[in-house]
Amino acid sequence: MSDPQPKPAGSRPPRQSRTGVTSTGARKAGSKSQRTRAREFALQALYQTLVGKNPVSDIEAFTRDLAGFSKSDAVHFDALLHGCTDEAAELDALLVPLLDRKLAEISPIEHSVMWIGAYELKHCLDVPWRVVLNECVELAKEFGGTDGHKYVNAVLNELVPRLRAAEVAADRGQAHP
Repeated sequence: MSDPQPKPAGSRPPRQSRTGVTSTGARKAGSKSQRTRAREFALQALYQTLVGKNPVSDIEAFTRDLAGFSKSDAVHFDALLHGCTDEAAELDALLVPLLDRKLAEISPIEHSVMWIGAYELKHCLDVPWRVVLNECVELAKEFGGTDGHKYVNAVLNELVPRLRAAEVAADRGQAHP
């Protein structure tokens, strides 16, 4: 047997793809759409509003300076950040009856993700309800607790028929001809 060839000094391992999924199942940065990135930045900003109680204008300025923000859909980010903060009480009123615990006991990450989901279900009718659920589950998987995505999915899944009844009925009609 021969010894393997020594690697020249400074050589690097083969470059890994920036698209696809990581070993944990999360989407790699290169695979993310501008809207997905906008949701991620909105989640971070909403977290700051819940935990830090900072003014939205300060949070928005800080977030827009973060690396990678230029690759996001800034219009969608604005809609989510301002929509969720302006309608926080209304969104909470939609969510609270679906929770199995007090709102104060919900993680700020899961709370923020559910705000995004409720807001998109209510106002972003160009985004199919299944996409809203999937995006929120992915956010909760990437940023939330171990099983937080399951809770987010359960709550938002209950909200869908209330906010998108016609779309759900149309889906059922197509699935069962």
